[in-house]
Amino acid sequence: MTTSRRKLIEPQITPFYHVINRCVRRAYLCGDDPYNGKNYQHRRGWIVNKIKQLAAVFCIDVCSYAVMKKIKDSHILVHQP
Repeated sequence: MTTSRRKLIEPQITPFYHVINRCVRRAYLCGDDPYNGKNYQHRRGWIVNKIKQLAAVFCIDVCSYAVMKKIKDSHILVHQP
């Protein structure tokens, strides 16, 4: 049975969270896609800008982030003040 996040997370004990975003179906987030030969490096700037925008809207502190160039995922370390 599933448990709601409200019951799983206690912000007083663990204010830091590691958030992972992964692409599926052979889709590439950034870099060169070997299947269709297209370069998606321009998306990196979009993603970084969106991370900054959402951090301001949701009142979280972004401690660090990594938008992987040749891998299909991104990692964000956030702090809930």
